[in-house]
Amino acid sequence: MKLNIKFIILLFVVLGFSKADVYAQTSKYKCLIQMVSYEGEAAYVVVSLVNKAGAYEKTLAVLGPDKQWYNTLKDWYKYQTKAKEKLSAVTGASIGGGDRAIKILEIDNAKMNKGYTLRFETAVEEQKYHITDVEIPLTTVGITEMAKGKGYIKMVKLNKVQ
Repeated sequence: MKLNIKFIILLFVVLGFSKADVYAQTSKYKCLIQMVSYEGEAAYVVVSLVNKAGAYEKTLAVLGPDKQWYNTLKDWYKYQTKAKEKLSAVTGASIGGGDRAIKILEIDNAKMNKGYTLRFETAVEEQKYHITDVEIPLTTVGITEMAKGKGYIKMVKLNKVQ
């Protein structure tokens, strides 16, 4: 009898009480980022999932390999130092003026059409910091529309990966 009870408890732990996001359904999007032509160092870009209250929930991509410069992305860096997210899976090279980059973003489907946005934050060494260079509404229509940047980003376009 004790063995059966232990087995049932183990089964509940494994199936019912494990971390909810393990079972979350996600979709992948190919994200093209086109930069404006500007003089200076390559830009650091952070793509974040932001809730309807404007608070960071998750870092989806970091384009900039050197952690010592993350503090130039001021608002995101405040969040990151508290959240201590593991970023190794979402980091890549920074993007220079006039260049393009493609990243694959994985987004939780439960966040769609719930007031969330994708925020593209940019910083260039010794130049202006843009907290909301691009914001894309996380809606079924809005996510695939081309979005124009306000700073170093010329435009962002996402396409769902099948």
